[in-house]
Amino acid sequence: MGIGIMGISYALPSSTVSNQDLVALHPSWNVGELAVRTGVELRHVARTGETALDLGLRACEALFADCPQLRGAVRGILFCTESPDYILPPNACVLHGKLGLDNSVLAFDFNLACSGFVYGLAIVKGLVQTGMGSDMILVCGDTYSKFMHPDDRAVVSLFGDGVAASWIGQTTGKGIVDVVCSTAGSEYERFIVPAGGCRMPRDAQTAVPALDESGNARSAENIYMDGMGILTFVTSKVPRQVRMLLDRNGLKVTDIDLFVFHQASALVLDSLTRLLHLSTEQVYRNLSQVGNTVSASIPIALKDASDQGLIHTRSRVLVSGFGVGLSWATAILEY
Repeated sequence: MGIGIMGISYALPSSTVSNQDLVALHPSWNVGELAVRTGVELRHVARTGETALDLGLRACEALFADCPQLRGAVRGILFCTESPDYILPPNACVLHGKLGLDNSVLAFDFNLACSGFVYGLAIVKGLVQTGMGSDMILVCGDTYSKFMHPDDRAVVSLFGDGVAASWIGQTTGKGIVDVVCSTAGSEYERFIVPAGGCRMPRDAQTAVPALDESGNARSAENIYMDGMGILTFVTSKVPRQVRMLLDRNGLKVTDIDLFVFHQASALVLDSLTRLLHLSTEQVYRNLSQVGNTVSASIPIALKDASDQGLIHTRSRVLVSGFGVGLSWATAILEY
């Protein structure tokens, strides 16, 4: 009996921004060139007043509709997000109340981005193994659009909003075979929203935007992403971690049926495919119609791949997420 993914549902905002919309909004942008690098044609964007918590509620209700037995069995709800409704209380506690869960159900948030789903698998597996309960819901997702300056093409062209809810429980298969999590905290400034926390509270000055050397506008209250620095980080760290995890489980890349990386960008996925000597068929992609959905990207991809018949009983899947922190994590799953 293993601990694995029993079901996944996700919710996306109904509002969308296509590449054609970007051309109309920003005639000076080379949207075609951006699309080649990002691989994104459409992204879903939360409306004013629509939050990651709202999307998480929709995703959980969809999960309960697909798996009716879960509502009464769930023993914990974990919410991975960097765009909570409040400084306090945690999203998970508010979601617990909206779902009408029993007081015995644990609930807490953790703050990670693109590595968050895989970190979450490790956390949930540990909770189940220590007897905290056999069925947990891992909610992952963000509304990064609320932190992006509309004139920063580096992020506006790439990110989409969305939240996924995954049921983690005891399975007849091996489930989560092995997980490894890593951190490079000294590089935290490569991917950051500088203002809005206790270190740099918001004020009149933090809201003033400035142009960078590439002509992108942002203020200290907006997302800053060092694109080339992040690419260097990913290509230097992730393949090494993937190989290490495969080696310690006596596996080769040919033993993996599907690689589901964080859907960072086409450029990142192309680089990982090349560096790990994978075929394009081995690497799943779905970011063209949803964009980079941060911690929701891997569970959304797993759900879509499963619906397309690419994941089934006895499938061996490797998932790997990487980003803010800087942090990265990889897991082997057997269904």
